[in-house]
Amino acid sequence: MSASGHALSLQGLTRRYGSFVAVDDVSLKVERGQFLTLLGPSGSGKTTILMCIAGFVAPNAGAVLLDGRDITALPPEKRDFGMVFQGYALFPHMTVAENVAFPLRVRKLGAAEREAKVRAALDLVQLERFADRLPRQLSGGQQQRVALARALVFEPNLLLLDEPLSALDKKLRAELQEELKALHRRIGRTFVNVTHDQEEALSLSDRVAILNHGKLVQEGAPTALYDRPRTRFVADFLGKSNFLQCTVQSVGPDSLHLVAGATRLVQRVAPGEPHPPHNMPLLLSLRPEKIALLTEDEPADNMVEGRITTWSYLGAGFALSVATRDLGVLRVTLPSWRAPIAPAEGLPIRLGWSAEASVPVAEDAD
Repeated sequence: MSASGHALSLQGLTRRYGSFVAVDDVSLKVERGQFLTLLGPSGSGKTTILMCIAGFVAPNAGAVLLDGRDITALPPEKRDFGMVFQGYALFPHMTVAENVAFPLRVRKLGAAEREAKVRAALDLVQLERFADRLPRQLSGGQQQRVALARALVFEPNLLLLDEPLSALDKKLRAELQEELKALHRRIGRTFVNVTHDQEEALSLSDRVAILNHGKLVQEGAPTALYDRPRTRFVADFLGKSNFLQCTVQSVGPDSLHLVAGATRLVQRVAPGEPHPPHNMPLLLSLRPEKIALLTEDEPADNMVEGRITTWSYLGAGFALSVATRDLGVLRVTLPSWRAPIAPAEGLPIRLGWSAEASVPVAEDAD
């Protein structure tokens, strides 16, 4: 299969159902060959956006552009997009080869060309040996691969994925995430994926667009979104986070000196970031894995004492809840391999983190 990505652009996309606004003025660009994931909770508008891209739902306002050409009014069959649905939507009475060949029959390709393309598509998803089987004779993961082969066999302009891995168990889902990412790299096409699974979005995507209540909240590379969330919602939805309510006490050239009750904290300010004024309330997001367990005399930019209230063993690590005097209950993640303590409820511990570990975030609008 030849590799050719296409650029997609959404301009002010809006979709209403009566008084309910499912998609609210969303503008977004997907570069050629990029893997973009639309991520958000149920009802955030991500699937409606995907249906607008596919042409199954018409927006009330805004435009969908492919390589700069407005395709908003173009019917789905004229867009030449491949699509993989959550339930795979395979024809149960057709063999694997017949399912994959179906889009080519619709396009009236000759038998020889059809057979060659089906063989190439099945080879792409490593299912050549299963060409004569029926869908019911396949595992969930194999059915998902058939759906992918069928969506790619006619070399579509764009591949749209509507939560394609959600029906699989956790282990198989992780394996197929790796396969899907490798497949994207091999064929170089533009993928737009929808999911509510944060780990899947971080693992698969070049870029992630986070949606809430129909609005685009933040968009960017997975590492940037995770390490530099702009709002409480993004920090809380994309992984786990502690939120520290502080007040600015003084401002230095590259750092803020903060107070939370009687606890003093230091927050590094990145170059170019505005410095908040004295006495301004500030909300910090601090990831659990960025908090360290300190020995009795070990220094750190920020230090607090507390007691473990609850803890869980997660295999690779311990998840601790630590009650502190001024910062409330902090969630802390420690590697379990050679952990410096044996967690126990009521155990007093010292915690520390660097001035770069936390990030200021905005409170969410009502």
